[in-house]
Amino acid sequence: MDDPHIVPIGAEFDLHPFAPRDIPDVVDAYLHEAHALGLRDLRIVHGRGVGVQRARVHQVLAEHPLVESHRDDPRSHLGATLVTLKS
Repeated sequence: MDDPHIVPIGAEFDLHPFAPRDIPDVVDAYLHEAHALGLRDLRIVHGRGVGVQRARVHQVLAEHPLVESHRDDPRSHLGATLVTLKS
């Protein structure tokens, strides 16, 4: 059994500690918590690699009801995504 991760909720969220299979659920939970805290502008770090995690994150964001918009962070060379939540 995997140990649970306790993650402080802030404007930046690094997905590296999480198993790839957990990414959709983790991102969903993070978005709900960030929204509940009143955060609006977020940065999700998924890493560059071959783009699998980036694609999974973008799919979750594209379908998520709390997300106003998302885009690649140009400073990260496709290693992070900037997210704007609905108010």
